[in-house]
Amino acid sequence: MFTGIVEEMGAITSLEKTLAGTRFTILASTVMGDLKIGDSVSVNGTCLTVVMRSERDFSVEVSPETLSVTTLNSFATGMPVNLERAMRLNERIGGHLVAGHVDGVGVIRSRQQDGNAILFTISAPPEILRYCVAKGSITVDGISLTINDVTDHGFSVAIIPHTAKVTTLGIKQVNDSVNLESDLIGKYVERLLQERSQLPKPTPIIDKDYLQKRGLI
Repeated sequence: MFTGIVEEMGAITSLEKTLAGTRFTILASTVMGDLKIGDSVSVNGTCLTVVMRSERDFSVEVSPETLSVTTLNSFATGMPVNLERAMRLNERIGGHLVAGHVDGVGVIRSRQQDGNAILFTISAPPEILRYCVAKGSITVDGISLTINDVTDHGFSVAIIPHTAKVTTLGIKQVNDSVNLESDLIGKYVERLLQERSQLPKPTPIIDKDYLQKRGLI
């Protein structure tokens, strides 16, 4: 589990592609502090497992399934990536609850300056937009952001100068793809409501009290 507060930008130093999957090696500094083999790391919003680490970098393996549903299939040597270690339950949650399970890929449709902020409009598939609400949360490439507005085809978010400086969103341009994860709580609420609607409704007892309440007697 993550918070969507990116700790640093790392860089892809090498990648090995095989029929079984792909291994990325990532140069980093901040996240290397207590990182160990087997730990989870969010890489552009995708939860991956550390399979090797040295003093200055670590490696993760990515399955063909993950490559097919995220932007990780476009990674290349030298590319910057957003990194966050798994959250600790005894710390403040600065963003929102993020699973690191990418729901889909969005595309940046516009980027414009709005005062000191940068306003992005991002198109997204219907299965993600159904959980988007104005002033709600969404994860974009691993970054917890507040939704400004929602349309039938996408949503808009604004980032402050600090976010632009310390994450890859600062260098993202129109037509770039981004990983998206919907608000986790919204998914659970929807599921619970679906199950409740499927429960058999109790048969009413037709008695004097029932008829009086409905003005039938």
